[in-house]
Amino acid sequence: MKRFRKQIRRVPWWGIAAGIGYFALQYGMYRLGDLLSKVSGRKEHAFECKIPAIDDRIPIVPVWSVVYLYSYIFWIMGPMAVSLTKKKNFINYICGLSLSYVIGFLFFVFMPTYMDRTKEGLMEAAEQPGPFNRLLKVIYAADGSEKAFNLFPSYHCLISTYCYLGVRHQPEISAGFKAYSLLTAVLISLSTVLTKQHYIIDVPGGVAIAVGSYALMNKLDPGARILKEK
Repeated sequence: MKRFRKQIRRVPWWGIAAGIGYFALQYGMYRLGDLLSKVSGRKEHAFECKIPAIDDRIPIVPVWSVVYLYSYIFWIMGPMAVSLTKKKNFINYICGLSLSYVIGFLFFVFMPTYMDRTKEGLMEAAEQPGPFNRLLKVIYAADGSEKAFNLFPSYHCLISTYCYLGVRHQPEISAGFKAYSLLTAVLISLSTVLTKQHYIIDVPGGVAIAVGSYALMNKLDPGARILKEK
């Protein structure tokens, strides 16, 4: 615990600002994408990206709602951890994360997807007794209730994957935190389908955008250019 507190105190102000700011930004872009798809009429043509042979075999497990909600804490920690690495890496991280947000946002606006929770029997499951079912009900109520939109790509998988990528090869980050980040990203991705917040295709969609954006920014290396100009 002492070591953890020491690490937290080392986080620079820009790391804290990025953690909180990008958490707010993802929520804002998610909601704005939904609004623009509605205003433009694209939402009326939303499609269901379900693969019945796979999705119908995945059970709903309410206890995973805890992991799903924990993602919000993990996303704030991501930029904070990366701010402890070299400034070049932090700049590349922020640029890539921004790009991945924009790509997801464009999908939400121009290729919206949906899930009919009533048809899937999810609203009935959320009404069952138990603390985890109540959590599930809260999650559904905050995300469209009977009908959810903007499933593809999964922002949960996209952002969680990016949090891990940002620390994966950085010598300033301990092996323990790297392992924690990888495990957390995997568990959050599993939670998206086990809470039935997403169909299976949304998971690789989010991961692919994160990996692609990260690889592109490492190649373009805007951090090196920005610091060189200074």
